[in-house]
Amino acid sequence: MRIAILTGAGISAESGLGTFRDQDGLWTKYDLNDVATPQGFARNPRLVHDFYNARRANCVQAAPNAAHQALADLASGPHDVTLITQNVDDLHERAGSPAVVHMHGELMRAVCASCDARWDAPLEMDPKDPCPACHVQTTRPDIVWFGEMPYMMDDIAQAVTAADLFVAIGTSAEVYPAAGLVELARGDTLEINLEPSARANAFENHRFGLATDIVPAWVAELR
Repeated sequence: MRIAILTGAGISAESGLGTFRDQDGLWTKYDLNDVATPQGFARNPRLVHDFYNARRANCVQAAPNAAHQALADLASGPHDVTLITQNVDDLHERAGSPAVVHMHGELMRAVCASCDARWDAPLEMDPKDPCPACHVQTTRPDIVWFGEMPYMMDDIAQAVTAADLFVAIGTSAEVYPAAGLVELARGDTLEINLEPSARANAFENHRFGLATDIVPAWVAELR
């Protein structure tokens, strides 16, 4: 069976990585226009780098949870699994999932705004860091910011359309284009979430509860 899976912040929340809407999370302490847009980076690259340095430090202290591990186990089985994530953390990879599609970029990677070169990011980035390829001081986190096009959208659309089952896990379904992927699905659809998302009515089936409980149980049924 071909399975396309979309994961959102909810799957990493139990690993200690905050979602957009955590009351005391990093996102509540910053204006997103300042730290998550190209315009904000142009105004104050130091602020942006400090913000993502904090997120990177948080990420390296986190560990994959049972939901991440279950999806990695699923990929090692008989099914053809495409794992798409809105998350910029590397917990899917650390759990063992191969070829994760990061539609919003990767926190642990860097990109040059001048020449588009990409490389593994250091734990702390600085506005004065030169690009290893062109040596210009325009390095930034390899993150898709608001107003920018998510990565690999054609490949993602093809995978969702061709899937026998499309599953969304831990996503609020409020950020597009990810929230609209369910509309491309031609097979069965399943939402796994702590509570119904903004697009819950678009899914045929639902399972609600903690990802660390629901995802391993669902994967066990498929194997």
